[in-house]
Amino acid sequence: MTDEYKTITNKIGEGYYTEKRSKFLAFSHHVTTLDEVSTLLESYRKKYYDARHVCYAYVIGPDRAVFRANDDGEPSSTAGKPILGQINSNELTDILIVVIRYYGGVNLGTGGLIVAYRTAAADAIGKSEIIVRQQEEDVIFNFPYVMMNDVMRVVKEMSPQIVSQKYDNTCEIKLRIRKSEVAQLKNRLNKLSFE
Repeated sequence: MTDEYKTITNKIGEGYYTEKRSKFLAFSHHVTTLDEVSTLLESYRKKYYDARHVCYAYVIGPDRAVFRANDDGEPSSTAGKPILGQINSNELTDILIVVIRYYGGVNLGTGGLIVAYRTAAADAIGKSEIIVRQQEEDVIFNFPYVMMNDVMRVVKEMSPQIVSQKYDNTCEIKLRIRKSEVAQLKNRLNKLSFE
């Protein structure tokens, strides 16, 4: 099981393609929620209010389970699908690509549209910074105060991020660690209770 995934940085990738006087402006964004997607789409629709089509595709989550492609009035599967295809062929997630089309007066046909949207999306990805991230998981551990030194020794050795901690008669620590190391961290912490 791999706990790594590819995404892009917060730097916006800008792509461009032109065919028979139609212009295709492409923008790639790092997104992690559907609210971010909605806000960005709304801002593009306002900014490019005079454009004929604002097509897009997105993939969200390390498991890439949340995704959508939208043709925004273009013939079915000629815009959103080719954009999504570029996201998938680059194995990216947490990404939104918006392609704005200004119609040039000449119909491109379905094949021409597919090439145009695919090429514009690929250009935006090419101008983005792709990074590899690790899936992380939170581990919450409750323990009596007398175990503090032992717990902190495990934390020091395994280097999880400390998200929060509460100290009282019963202490609670919330740790964030790579998904592949969760079981090992839980085992080591649970063993402390029996030492």
